[in-house]
Formats: sequence, C-alpha cells, structure tokens
Amino acid sequence: MSSKPEDTRSRIMAAALKLLEDGGKTRMTDIARAAGISRQALYLHFETRADLLIATTRYMDDLNNSDALLAASRAADTGVARLDAYIEAWGNYIPLIYRVARPIMAMAETDDAAKAAWDERMAAMRHGCAAAVDALARDGRLRSEFDAKTATDILWAQLSVPTWVALTQECGWSQADYVGRQKLIAKRLLVA
Repeated sequence: MSSKPEDTRSRIMAAALKLLEDGGKTRMTDIARAAGISRQALYLHFETRADLLIATTRYMDDLNNSDALLAASRAADTGVARLDAYIEAWGNYIPLIYRVARPIMAMAETDDAAKAAWDERMAAMRHGCAAAVDALARDGRLRSEFDAKTATDILWAQLSVPTWVALTQECGWSQADYVGRQKLIAKRLLVA
C-alpha cells in the first residue's frame, strides 16, 4: 500500500530541511534521494524547486510553532506592546531557523529558487514589522519624522538575519542582549 500524499509531502520537506541544515546539495535529485522517492514522484508534489524550498521554510515554521511565538504580538493591546512582542518573537526565532536561513541566503545570490524562498520568508517577516508599525501609527505613537512605510523599512532592516549574525556572532552579543537592545533601539527610534 502506498503512503498518503501528505505523508510523502512531509517526508520530502523533512528531507529538504535536513539537507539545508547540513549545508548539503538541494537539487531535486538530491532531495528525492534523501526522501526515498523518485525524482518524478517529487515533481508530483512540487512543480518547481522554488515551490519546494518555499514549502520547506513554511514547514520549518510549522515545526517551530511560529504562530504560537507570534501570538503575543498579534494580541497586543497597544502599538508599543506589539512592537516589543514582535521583536521578542522574531529575535528569538532567528536562532531556531539560522541553520536553514544561512544556506538559503548564500544560495539566493546565484540561485533563483533559493532567492524566491528567501524573498517569500522576508516578505512575511516584513509583514510582521508593518503590523507593529501600523499599530504604533494607529495609537498616534509613531514618530512624526517617519511615515509607516519608512518606519517599516527601518525596522525590517534592523531585525534582518544578517544584522542578527553581525551582532550575536561577530560582536558577541548574547541572545538576551540582542533582543533587549533591539527593543530599546526600535522604541527610541520609532516611538513618539
């Protein structure tokens, strides 16, 4: 008896995730082999490698229960509380995803599928930044020097994975320092 399509799909994404974490090759052939299926069977579940990489990053979000991590931000009563909760959630999420983010970022420079996956994930992160900024604006607490788009740009860049790498790995900030200082910086820069 063959396995259910969703089981095979999960097995494919788990194999792709493992290959990414190990810094290995993520060609469709490599992923199919790691999942124990044929390349043709892989294409029944994912039309393109970009589709597979995007699905794999979302699969990782599911494994890490990202919705639960973002619950406090989404439920915050004020813009300042939402900003703090978002930075807390995202800042503490980066270490969970970094082993996969690092190879995708590196591949994105020359690999269209990896770039599509990275861009899709960063668009989702930017959406969280925009929600926090919009909550500040709604409360009348966004600094008048910035419109919502500019403030979102600033927060998105401030919370980028490369910034986390620079501060925690190159400058030696602890994870707690990173989150606490990012909250302080964001409030001093964006909150009226």
